[in-house]
Amino acid sequence: MSTTRTPRTPRPSARSNHEAAHRLALLESMLRVRRFEERCVELYSAARIRGFMHLYIGEEAVAVGVNEALTPDDAVVSTYREHGHALARGVPAEAVMAEMFGKVTGCSRGRGGSMHLFDAGRRFYGGNAIVGGGLPLAAGLALADRMTSRNRITCCFFGDGAFAEGEFHETANLAALWRLPLLLVCENNLYAMGTALARHQAQTDLALRAAAYGMVSWAVDGMDVSAVEDAARRAAEGVRAGNGPHFLEMRTYRFRAHSMYDSDRYRDKAEIEHWKERDPVEGLARQLREAKELTDKALTALESRLAAEIDDAVEAAERAPEEPVEDLLKYVTSPVEAIRP
Repeated sequence: MSTTRTPRTPRPSARSNHEAAHRLALLESMLRVRRFEERCVELYSAARIRGFMHLYIGEEAVAVGVNEALTPDDAVVSTYREHGHALARGVPAEAVMAEMFGKVTGCSRGRGGSMHLFDAGRRFYGGNAIVGGGLPLAAGLALADRMTSRNRITCCFFGDGAFAEGEFHETANLAALWRLPLLLVCENNLYAMGTALARHQAQTDLALRAAAYGMVSWAVDGMDVSAVEDAARRAAEGVRAGNGPHFLEMRTYRFRAHSMYDSDRYRDKAEIEHWKERDPVEGLARQLREAKELTDKALTALESRLAAEIDDAVEAAERAPEEPVEDLLKYVTSPVEAIRP
């Protein structure tokens, strides 16, 4: 005679240990992004990295928290400020650093650089140098999944500046009309390049505006990784359930200038320092210390491990070859055999 056993409810101690481990993993992910970019600043200042570079420092909670709600089958479409998105998605630091150096071992074979990270194997469909340029691409990916009945979603990151672009409104309208499995994540860092949000949007409540398209929309504290993860999970579940596109306005802030070329004269220094008091990385580390879930020794060990990881990535990038000149026309057009009759 067979018997059916009722699954045991996890003991409080086991549950709390699991939650503590998860919070530590979130801290590690955010620290990886922060330390990676800080090293990139050093390399850029030494002219070892060239071209444009837009830093994500201050916004790490958004990339890390949102990616926690996604599965490997989901797709991610990013912006030109995408180092954090790529690393949080699981693109190896070595592949990202090699791309920064323009080496053939980079995730885009050295052809994209900082603004065009891409990893099809991880369904990370790249940064995009055009403001709002990723939105219609994301809608296309979501439409393909809907038409083929694939149970996965597409997450598209974009900034508040993209809200003023036609691509956002066209995408939002069609996504709601066709009930596409699309998660729209607006990283509202209050500035479109050097223009404050209130100077280019009459209504600064972006979640409220997005709701006008019939999408489920709400604003989130983008400086709190747990709040971001909770909101992203709720939104992702709603999208997967067939309730159409969802919109999250992540209210966050970038601590650095728009790009490495930006003199950052449009922001008051006191404003920057005010937001730094809400640093998502330092905030989580402080919470973990207060909860006795993180010791100074453990944090030092984590920092050392991440430093070694980034050191290895830099060394690998420096050793990696550049693409041969004779290969530069490869991948520009599709091979004949790939073209449908």
